[in-house]
Amino acid sequence: MKHGLELGREERIEIMVTESMFASFEGKVVHPVYSTVAMTYHMEWVSRKIILPFLEEHEEGMGASVQLKHIAASPVGSVVALTASVIELWDNFVKTKVTVKNHLGIIGKGEVVQVVLSKETIANKLREASV
Repeated sequence: MKHGLELGREERIEIMVTESMFASFEGKVVHPVYSTVAMTYHMEWVSRKIILPFLEEHEEGMGASVQLKHIAASPVGSVVALTASVIELWDNFVKTKVTVKNHLGIIGKGEVVQVVLSKETIANKLREASV
C-alpha cells in the first residue's frame, strides 16, 4: 500500500433507497424498506473508498469481515448517508467504523475489515478454491 493512510481518514456516500434495496427473499418482499443486505453492501462500498487511493497497481482489497447492527427502517425514496472512518491499521488490514443515517438519525452502525493483498495472491487463492 502507498503511504499516507492514517487513522481517522473518512469517506462518505449517500444513496436513495429504491425498491431493489427492499428486504426480500426468494423474490418476495418481506418489508418494503432498506434491507440489511443493502446496508451491508453500502458499508463495504464506503469502506472500500477509503483504501482505493492507497492501493498499488499490483494490489487489491478484499472484505474480511462486516459487523453491523441495523437499528431502524428507512423507506423507499429516503436518503441514506454512510460515513466510514479508519479506526485500526495493522499489517495489511484496515478496519473502519461505519455510521448509517437517514433524515431521522442513526439507522445502522458497524465495522468493516478489509485486507490488502497482491492480485497474484488473490488469483492463487481463487484457483485453490475452484472445484
